[in-house]
Amino acid sequence: MTDRIRSRRRVAALIPATAIALITTACGAQIEDAPGVEASATVNRCGEPVEYTTPQRAVVYEGGSADKMFALGLTDHVLGYVMPPANPPVSESPWAEEYEKVEFLSDDLLNRELVVDADADFVVAGWNSGFSDSRGITPEILDTLGIQSFMHSETCFNYPGFPEQHTPFEGLYTDLERLGEIFGVEERAEQIISEYKERVAAVQEQAPDGDPIKVFLYDFGTDKPFTAASQVPPNDIIRYAGGENIFGDVEARWTEATWEAVVEAEPEVIIILEYQDQPAQEKIDFLKSNPTTASLPAVVNDEFYILDYNEAISSPRNIDGLEGFAEYLREYAEAR
Repeated sequence: MTDRIRSRRRVAALIPATAIALITTACGAQIEDAPGVEASATVNRCGEPVEYTTPQRAVVYEGGSADKMFALGLTDHVLGYVMPPANPPVSESPWAEEYEKVEFLSDDLLNRELVVDADADFVVAGWNSGFSDSRGITPEILDTLGIQSFMHSETCFNYPGFPEQHTPFEGLYTDLERLGEIFGVEERAEQIISEYKERVAAVQEQAPDGDPIKVFLYDFGTDKPFTAASQVPPNDIIRYAGGENIFGDVEARWTEATWEAVVEAEPEVIIILEYQDQPAQEKIDFLKSNPTTASLPAVVNDEFYILDYNEAISSPRNIDGLEGFAEYLREYAEAR
């Protein structure tokens, strides 16, 4: 998400057994490079080939970046994390124990001074979600400072000069593969990707029969709604679960829409993103009290699903988000 979007309190959910197995084995992954030896790997940063040496002091921005590193067993290579205050508490993360092993560096937005002061040699963030021209912290600027950087592939859609487009889940797999190459844990990355793909396939096999269920994701906004378009993980979560994102044909990431377009689409289910400073119930109350949206099928039937913030941004937790929403959608389809 863009930096102007505030992250939210995590809505706790049960972690599938396969996810627990991944978490357990991730902590024991071994780096294949010998101690003190800097290996080199040429890996794409969005559409630009970049040569990396194995980072030792990584700074990660928000939960998606941290979780990818922790899932790959790379905690020892993480110096610390930057987590704006509206983000879900890290204590609720499946990798809570890994967060405790690294430093909490800031609850501000990512900035160049913080990275330099921390003597970081690697920064993981997204384009316009961490990295920002307007705030003066970009991969190009970090290059001039001798600091390596990595961008989430899902955010490369509109990266200036070197754009790269992936479907959101493919972006997640690509990031794990590329980080695996940079840190020499290719086998670990391959194992995780394979297990995630198996979980996604299992969801698709159980998707409700018939026409896809129309789904609207409500992020925030009263005059106009901010929502998920085709280039962000919720679009894949919705379609793999058997739904249809009513703004899934918009070639963008997070985007502003109109209430008229929402009303015209007549969504049967509404996904709510709940930020720590914007509770889901407040958004639901608005949709129920707003004359424009009060008659929507989803509102009338009280069909709301709360999606965890870290399941909505590019993260290993996308798979948990898919499984949770898919279960909800199956129950909805059976009951209607």
